[in-house]
Amino acid sequence: MPPGTMHVTRDSTRLAGYYLCGTITISYSFANGIQGPEHPNPGQPYSGTYRTAYLPDNSEGNEVLRLLQLAWDRKLTFTIGTSVTSGATNSVIWNGIHHKTSTSGGQMNYGYPDDTYLARVKEELKDLGVV
Repeated sequence: MPPGTMHVTRDSTRLAGYYLCGTITISYSFANGIQGPEHPNPGQPYSGTYRTAYLPDNSEGNEVLRLLQLAWDRKLTFTIGTSVTSGATNSVIWNGIHHKTSTSGGQMNYGYPDDTYLARVKEELKDLGVV
């Protein structure tokens, strides 16, 4: 995973399906850079990115946040590869840990409500040894 930042904020906004709690917002930021020896194309430039993800600010959402922070610390959250969305190569992309990037719109739009998301992401993280 290239160098970047993970920043967490909380506010009183309600996520669809979670009307009794606020929202945890996770902001990930990566500048453009040059790939290191641990990346697929060492010495080649890569395009950075900015991503925002959302969790309910309740006990289960905070548990997932703790796990996502561990995954971040272990450099499991992002990688460099080809963007599924744009087709751009040598880009910072998600590394298989699903995140909700919309506060509404349901599962098909990477948003809430999605009754099984928190359980699914905990399983993904467990499969990666993040417990």
